[in-house]
Amino acid sequence: MATQTKTDTALPVSIDDIRAAHARIRDAVVRTPTLISRTLSELTGATVYLKFENLQFTAAYKERGALNTLLQLTPEARAKGVIAASAGNHAQGLAYHAKRLGIPATIVMPTNTPTVKVVQTEGHGATVVLEGSTFDAAYAHARVLEAERGYTFVHPFDDPRIIAGAGTTAIEMLEDVPDIDTIVTPIGGGGLISGMATVARAAGKRIEVIGVEAELFPSMYARIRGLKMPCEGDTLAEGIAVKEPGAITSAMVRELVDDIVLVSERSLEEAVSLLLQIEKTVVEGAGAAGLAALMQHPERFMGKTVGVVLCGGNIDTRLLANVLLRDLARSGRLARLRIRLQDQPGALFNVARIFDQERINIIEVYHQRVFTTLPAKGLITDIECEARDKAHLDRLIAALKAAGYETSTVELA
Repeated sequence: MATQTKTDTALPVSIDDIRAAHARIRDAVVRTPTLISRTLSELTGATVYLKFENLQFTAAYKERGALNTLLQLTPEARAKGVIAASAGNHAQGLAYHAKRLGIPATIVMPTNTPTVKVVQTEGHGATVVLEGSTFDAAYAHARVLEAERGYTFVHPFDDPRIIAGAGTTAIEMLEDVPDIDTIVTPIGGGGLISGMATVARAAGKRIEVIGVEAELFPSMYARIRGLKMPCEGDTLAEGIAVKEPGAITSAMVRELVDDIVLVSERSLEEAVSLLLQIEKTVVEGAGAAGLAALMQHPERFMGKTVGVVLCGGNIDTRLLANVLLRDLARSGRLARLRIRLQDQPGALFNVARIFDQERINIIEVYHQRVFTTLPAKGLITDIECEARDKAHLDRLIAALKAAGYETSTVELA
């Protein structure tokens, strides 16, 4: 990884490029706040500052690079229009600013892209083309249309203009909080961390730059270390689920970034939930990866003043609800208990009395008489319930067992 003696002089993006990008775009993007989180600081042992890029108009930092690119197009290129392949935040940011600037935009998306993302992108004035079942197929079709129609292709991460725009995030963060000594940034294709690391290296003091990837998609981690690792799976952090990082960004990460850590799906879920509960802010899985790293690897950041980028907030509401409920279950505040009963009048009533005595709320009851290995006169009942905390739930389970009921919890993965 990087050493502090190296500089960015030979790299395709310099601090001057990023400063110029900031001057170019700052009047048209939100200067999002960088705020301390006292509660998260207590939980992690670090002093944690959050950069709320989920408060951009399209709820992600991607606007910065997209706008920086659009503003540097020639009049001829503007007239012909731009094209991109994306089903996520890059599509939204590019479409929004292209419409604002009067530049035609075409976005190629896989055919299985959720309808809400198609509608949102069209709502920003872009023409959406659905092509192929994978991102690679959509990307290939976008390059074909680029050649056929003379569009300018805007890459989501592997372009110096995109990287420079993304780096403006760090300029603002360090202007607002000069004491930051560690920057923690999610890595997908590598555009954001490349830009932010360039700013960190030009800060005139030692600032450590740590990247974060989901364990299921360790593409940059593997590339920098010369490893072969699988990159697949259904990750909550789909915004950084990139199988092949960029060529430009890989070179910059190798030169400028100190370390990359991996985070589990459970840590990502916990981080999304904590940010909503503690900071009252909605963050997608990729946007929560930085906090997930602090939660999963506390020894790595203990005692440091850490800047964490909440890089996006576009998460499906049903998925968010699922994440929150799973977090409640893991904390013991929500549980499903499996209780063996005799199939006779009053059996459920007698169990419910114990729940009442322990002041635990019953949410749902599921009786199972047929699909069970118990004798014909036995039944299994699953009761979903709500407790104050794990200790409260444990008291209920102890009371049920003391009353002679065979009781177990249905565990989450």
